[in-house]
Amino acid sequence: MLRPSKLIILVLAGLLVFYHVTMLYDLATGRGLSSDAFYNAVQGVLRLGIIASLTAVVLGQRIALWTMWLSIGGLIATHYWAHFGGVPVDFTEGRHPLSYLKGLIIPTIITTAFLRGGRAG
Repeated sequence: MLRPSKLIILVLAGLLVFYHVTMLYDLATGRGLSSDAFYNAVQGVLRLGIIASLTAVVLGQRIALWTMWLSIGGLIATHYWAHFGGVPVDFTEGRHPLSYLKGLIIPTIITTAFLRGGRAG
């Protein structure tokens, strides 16, 4: 049976991986967040990094926490780029700039669970 911390990591990382895979599918089928191809490419690379790092976190790789945070931090930075940089996207309409920080909640829970006993071995 899985320990609670491992179960938390597995469920939350699974949800994030599923979400980012669907976003990559949208990018691949031409339904990206923006009409700006460079912005969509950066988003795609960051989402691949998130998927890979979350997979490694589930497998118990401590270094993957760093790559998860770098990838997610980069993704949040691109949201601020779109919000303040005039990138043609719809998701910035009516959003408060601090709303993008909610993307830090699940990674924080995953990191806490990992450090409190979710490590392999």
